[in-house]
Amino acid sequence: MNFFKLSLQFQGFPIEKATRTLKTIQKSIATDYNSYLETKKQDIVNYHLKNNAFYKGFVNAEAYTNWNTLPVMTKADLQQPLNDRLSEGFSKKNIYLNKTSGSSGTPFLFAKDKFCHALIWANFVDRYKWFDLDLHSSKQARFYGIPLDKKGYYKERLKDKLSNRFRFSVFDLSDDQLEKNIGIFQSSAFDYINGYTSAIVQFAKYLKKKNIVLKTICPSLKACIVTSEMLFESDKTLLESQFGIPIINEYGNAELGLIAFQNKKKEWLVNNEDLYVEILDDNDRILPLGEIGRIVITSLYNKAHPFIRYDLGDLGALSEDSTPEKPILKSLQGRTSDLVQLPSGKTAAGLTFYYVTKTIIEDKSTVKEFVIEQLKLDTFKIRYVSDETLSEEKIKAVKKAISNYLEPNLNIIFEHTTQLERSNRGKLKQFSSYL
Repeated sequence: MNFFKLSLQFQGFPIEKATRTLKTIQKSIATDYNSYLETKKQDIVNYHLKNNAFYKGFVNAEAYTNWNTLPVMTKADLQQPLNDRLSEGFSKKNIYLNKTSGSSGTPFLFAKDKFCHALIWANFVDRYKWFDLDLHSSKQARFYGIPLDKKGYYKERLKDKLSNRFRFSVFDLSDDQLEKNIGIFQSSAFDYINGYTSAIVQFAKYLKKKNIVLKTICPSLKACIVTSEMLFESDKTLLESQFGIPIINEYGNAELGLIAFQNKKKEWLVNNEDLYVEILDDNDRILPLGEIGRIVITSLYNKAHPFIRYDLGDLGALSEDSTPEKPILKSLQGRTSDLVQLPSGKTAAGLTFYYVTKTIIEDKSTVKEFVIEQLKLDTFKIRYVSDETLSEEKIKAVKKAISNYLEPNLNIIFEHTTQLERSNRGKLKQFSSYL
């Protein structure tokens, strides 16, 4: 057991209990999945109708008759103080608290009860074992962002150390930095790579330019797990060629945890243990297998906060080969993230703005939605929906964050608006480049 697992248990996350429960769930699914699913769906709805005032009002409990009459919820529905959304018996003292990335343009605080969070963790551990990886001990090459404020920065660095992982920058994808990355791989016994798709693809492109296969200079590597952004087939082919290891497509989000994970047969298996995934049309009706629609998910174990028929803002389809016991994700659309080109010649991952948006995310923030557009090499526009304009103090904080994460002397334009343009599916793209 590593220090990170011990720290989770010390904080009250029942990891061992969750691991045992996951095994029991998997046996139930193998025996009678429909019975398991219907029981858990009913249990979680009844729990929140009884114990969560927000959800009782959202559903209009008196009108509730069956699952299909339950309203679909979105992030916009949840943009109110967290305490108003928590179930009875839960507070910020006994929950797992987090913020969404705002990748959809709609950020908010959310919560999970500690058992639910531990069960999510157990699910990740289970999937990693498919590729002979131990989430608690295998050494990870991590291509993620990191907060630049002192407290957040050192907190993440400590977590990296305790979790046996080394974090590579996604804020600087210049050739100089990528060359340094090669040196780190040469001198480190990494077991796997994990991180943002766009940053990892940029590294692979540099390896191709240098005619290097990563496995030859880091023979301990077993797999590469890409997450948070769309993995196109051409990019997957590039990664397989330049890394020389299996490329695993992971799909998840902060609120719900693991949604789908590719197995060794390259099937993108949907998590049906602690989640229920529906593909719905614009009228909230379930679509046939193979048809693209809105991905709507229910967390079957989160008692602290309702995520019942929760619309992620993503589009996808289940494979025609899916069965209730073995749902397979056929395609995922809408999680692309453009690269940011800067005047200095530096390139950064589009998700760099994830950390910039942290500056304006607050539980009671007046900012409801926002998008960021790159108009010129040195000019960015932040368009936001709010009941009032951002204060000068807030604007200065955002500009300072952008300067820290990207580079100084960028022109930042703020545009206060009442409505943002959406796609025909109602989805916002947080970052768009018009270069």
